[in-house]
Amino acid sequence: MEWWPAYLLLGAMVGFFAGLLGIGGGLIMVPVLTFIFSAQHFPADRILHLALGTAMAAIIFTSVSSLRTHHAHGAVNWQVVQYMTPGIIVGTLGGATLAGTLSSRFLSVIFVVFIFYAATQMLLKIAPPPSRQLPGKAGMFAAGNVIGAVSSLVAIGGGLLTVPFLSVCNVRLQQAIGTAAAVGFPIAVAGAIGYIANGMAQSQPLPEYSLGYVYLPALGWIVLASMLTAPLGAKTTHAVQTDTLRKIFVVLLYLLGTRMLIGLF
Repeated sequence: MEWWPAYLLLGAMVGFFAGLLGIGGGLIMVPVLTFIFSAQHFPADRILHLALGTAMAAIIFTSVSSLRTHHAHGAVNWQVVQYMTPGIIVGTLGGATLAGTLSSRFLSVIFVVFIFYAATQMLLKIAPPPSRQLPGKAGMFAAGNVIGAVSSLVAIGGGLLTVPFLSVCNVRLQQAIGTAAAVGFPIAVAGAIGYIANGMAQSQPLPEYSLGYVYLPALGWIVLASMLTAPLGAKTTHAVQTDTLRKIFVVLLYLLGTRMLIGLF
């Protein structure tokens, strides 16, 4: 219980940026949870699995809170969500299953590489120029499959992959962000189920109050705070220029990624 202020603060930050940028918040949650779980002396080789699983479960709630606000602004393309969801579910379950078989160190390397990639992409706004329209059902299924698999491996809501994909297909940025928030829901549900199932199948004891690889006390406090701040972030997206806040988020990602990289050695 003495860790609840840290979880509450983390949830508030995660919720705001989830709503602001259409991301699930896993890029912040995972490294911070890794530090906290290490301080709580959780099993060293399961710490990252618990951080990933808890983050995926939390994204279920941040995505719902965020997408409601984006939907109210007419910024969710529900046809895109409908066509991508089957591929997302297949890819996400596969990614979560694969994560359960990998060592914590190997997962850390994957996460650190991705966090630096994501931060650089956001800082430089790297994306191919919009040149085509949305693909058909088969193309949307394939895109959802890839986005779901990568998202579950690094515990993100898919926004960092979905927003560039939709932008390339000439979807307006605000609608791409809103649609990414909606797409984050099936990613989070399938990912959480995968991490719970894989954690429950492990013979090694996990911390008390864990449901598979989801640590419930952390989940509860993070969700409580994030659901309050996610709508604020989503409203900010439609009200102000977000470049400054985006740069602050990027700096935070670089700091967290560097701290995790140092921890590997």
